[in-house]
Amino acid sequence: MKRVTVFCGSSFGTEDIYKSQAILLGETLAKHQIELVYGGANVGLMGALADGVLNNGGKAIGMLPNFLKSKEIAHENLTKLILVETMHERKTKMNELCDGVIALPGGFGTLEEFFEMLT
Repeated sequence: MKRVTVFCGSSFGTEDIYKSQAILLGETLAKHQIELVYGGANVGLMGALADGVLNNGGKAIGMLPNFLKSKEIAHENLTKLILVETMHERKTKMNELCDGVIALPGGFGTLEEFFEMLT
């Protein structure tokens, strides 16, 4: 497995364990040389996940729609940041780049993206 797409929230949620597990997942991906494909933000669980990868020598590819660039602040230290026009394009490209999918806690958007990948 070369790359995994991870869907998760742009906030930390209500429990500290969500953040610690996002960081741990990032560390684990880096340790096993599995590249991260994710939403591209530096906030919430998305940012913690990416930092877990990058701080351990891994590679992280962010996929961020232009209209979310100001709301979900783009992560500045990614291996690669791909800007797209629509959410549909975001999901399509994330699907094309990955060999597997993981979902961490998030809201309705996280669930919608994850379920679309499954179908």
